[in-house]
Amino acid sequence: MSTSNRPERVGQEIQVALGRMLTRGELKDPRIGFITITGVKVSPDLKTARVYYSMMGTEQERKETQKGLEAAKGYIRREITEAVNLRVSPEVFFTFDESLERGDRIERLLREVKEKEGW
Repeated sequence: MSTSNRPERVGQEIQVALGRMLTRGELKDPRIGFITITGVKVSPDLKTARVYYSMMGTEQERKETQKGLEAAKGYIRREITEAVNLRVSPEVFFTFDESLERGDRIERLLREVKEKEGW
């Protein structure tokens, strides 16, 4: 059984296409704030794509952004399929990526420890 890196390549192409859409302001929903697409994981059959995004803001702003992304799902799915030139339009799921937030929290804690210890 050979392993294909096609899902990975398609995920990268989807990430680039979404980045362009966001940069050009194609998503007009005001609930969608300034977000960064941190990664895209595509299933081996290319039928689903999980899009990871991050953003700075409150919990409420995150929820509103999630709602905006969910509302734009159909448009995003259509644009991705055209931009990446796929036969099958993948179902898109959006997931907030907490890794940047966790990294920031760890960095703050380390800074506090350094200040307390006098490093």
